[in-house]
Amino acid sequence: MGFDYALVHLLYTIPPAIALTFLYRPLLTRLDVYKILFLITIAVTATTPWDSYLIHNRVWTYPANAIVGPTLFSIPAEEIFFFVIQTYNTSLLYLIFSTPTFHPVYLCGETVNHGRALRKWRLLGQAMLLIGILSGLKLVIKKGEGFYLGLILVWAGPFVLLLWTLAYQFLLGLPWTNTVLPITLPTLYLWVVDTLALKRGTWVIESGTKLGWHLWDGLEIEEAVFFLATNLLIVFGLVAFDNALAILQTFPLMFPNVPILPSPVMLVWGLLVPIAKYDEQRIEGLKEASERLRKKSRSFYLASGVFQGRLRIDLVLLYSFCRVADDLVDNASSVIEAKNWIAQMNRYLDYAYIKDNKRDLYSMEEFVKATFPPSAQAALILLPTSYLSPQPLYDLLKGFEMDLDFSSGGNPFPIVDESLLQIYASRVAGTVAEACIELVYHHTSAPVTEAQRQNIVHAGGQMGIALQYVNIARDIKVDAQISRVYLPTTWLKEQDLVPQNVVGDPETPHTEVLRQRLLDQAMEIYYQARAAIELLPLEARGPMRVAVESYMEIGRILRKPGYRVKAGRATVPKLRRLEVAWTALSR
Repeated sequence: MGFDYALVHLLYTIPPAIALTFLYRPLLTRLDVYKILFLITIAVTATTPWDSYLIHNRVWTYPANAIVGPTLFSIPAEEIFFFVIQTYNTSLLYLIFSTPTFHPVYLCGETVNHGRALRKWRLLGQAMLLIGILSGLKLVIKKGEGFYLGLILVWAGPFVLLLWTLAYQFLLGLPWTNTVLPITLPTLYLWVVDTLALKRGTWVIESGTKLGWHLWDGLEIEEAVFFLATNLLIVFGLVAFDNALAILQTFPLMFPNVPILPSPVMLVWGLLVPIAKYDEQRIEGLKEASERLRKKSRSFYLASGVFQGRLRIDLVLLYSFCRVADDLVDNASSVIEAKNWIAQMNRYLDYAYIKDNKRDLYSMEEFVKATFPPSAQAALILLPTSYLSPQPLYDLLKGFEMDLDFSSGGNPFPIVDESLLQIYASRVAGTVAEACIELVYHHTSAPVTEAQRQNIVHAGGQMGIALQYVNIARDIKVDAQISRVYLPTTWLKEQDLVPQNVVGDPETPHTEVLRQRLLDQAMEIYYQARAAIELLPLEARGPMRVAVESYMEIGRILRKPGYRVKAGRATVPKLRRLEVAWTALSR
C-alpha cells in the first residue's frame, strides 16, 4: 500500500479541476453537466476493459507500494479516477473556449461554408485513420516491442474514425481555439505529469511491449500517443455533441421540439441528417446576423454568448432585424428615401402579422425579396414573428420616424423636453427589451402568471430606456456630427444653451453637466428595474444580467471624474467586459 499515485492526483489533476471549476462555475448549465457526465460515462465504459486487458497482459503495471489498494477488474482506483478527472478537466477547458462560439453558423450545407468541398477532407481523414488502425492491428498481431502502441491505435482509432465521420465539418470549420487548443493544452500538461510519474515509478511500462523511443527524456512515445489520443477522443466527442445540438436547434422545421437535455438517440439522429436537407438560407442568414452583432455591438455580442439554444438564435435574429431596419433608415440618401424604407418595413410587418393570423410565408418572402436589398433580406425573413408581438416592432419604427424629425425643416431638434426623450428611448430601445423578454418566455417553461409576466415585460421596457440613455450620453459627439441632439431642449436652456451650440461644440463643460444628468437618470431607472431580472426564468437570468451590466458599464465609465470620451465613444476594455460578465453571472 502506498500513496504515490494518489499524490499525482492531489498535486497535478485535482488542483486544475478546482481552478477550472471555479473559473467556469458562473457559466455552468444543466446542459454542460449533461455533456460532461455523458463523456465521463463513455470514457470510463470504453477505457475500463482496455485498461484491464493491458494490466492482465502486463503491458503496464503498478507497484504495490504506489497504490492505495482497491481495484476494479485489476485496475487501481486511482487509475479509474484518472479516467474521470482527465475527461472532466479537458471537457471544462473545451467549454471555456467554446462558450462564446455561435455554433449554428459553422453548419455546412451543399454550398454554404464549403460543405461540398469539405468531403475530400473527410475522405482523407478517414483514409489516414484507417491506415493508423491497420498499422496498430499489425503491431498487435506481431506483439513484441510495438504491442502497446498497437493496442492504443486499435482501441482509440475506431472511436476517432466514427467521430470524424460524423462531425468532420465542425472539426474542420470551428475556430482552432475550440479544437486544437483544448486538445493541445491538457496533452502537454499530462505529458509533463506522466514524465514525472514514470521517473518516480508510480506506474511502469514493461520493456518487452514498448518501442523504447522517447519524445523527451523520461516520456515514452507510447504514453505521449496515449494522452494525445485520449484528449482527441474527449474533444472530438464534445464537438460531435455540439454539432448535433446545432443541427437540432437550428432547424425547427425538422426538429420542432428539442428538450433541454436531448437523448443520445436524438443527438445521433441529428448528426445523421444529410447536409442536402439543411436550410442553407437559414444558415447564411444566421451568419449574417452573427457578424452584424459582432461588428455593431461588442457588449451585446459578449452577452449573447451566455444565452443557450434557440433562445440565443432568436435573440441574434431579433438584434439583426433591429440593426438592419436602423441602417436602412440611417443610410438612406434622403429623408424621402428613409421614410419610404419605414413605410416598406411597416408593410413587411403587415405581411408578417396579417389579421386572420394565417401567415402567408411565401407572399411575405416574395415581398421582402422584391423590396429590400439582398443584405437586409435574411434579417426580415428569419425574424421569428410567429411568437413575437407586433406592437413593439411597429413602435420601433415610430422611433425611427422620430429620428427623421431631425431633418425636418420646421423642427430640426424634436426632443423638446424630458417626456419626449422618454418616448423616444422607449420606442427605439424599450421595445427591443420587451421583445427580448417575450422570447425568453417563449423558450422557457417557468411557471408565471400573466400579471407577473406583464410586470416583468414592463420592467424590461424601462431597462431598455436606461440603456438608451447610456447610449445617448455616450454618443453626444457622434450625434452632433450629423446635427442630432437628443439632450432635451429644456435641459439645454437651463445651461444657457440651444441645440445648435451642442452641434457646434459637443465637448463643453455645460454639455458634460447634462451628460452626467442623463447618466444619473439612467442609473435611477436601472436600479428601479433591475430587480425584475431576478424574476426571469433561471436559464435567462444570468445571461440577461450580463447583457444589462455589460452595457451599463459604459455608463459607469462615463461617470468617472475626468474621463474623456475617445473618438466620440466610450469603450470598455475587453478584460473589463469579461470581468463584468463573470461577476454578473456569479450573483
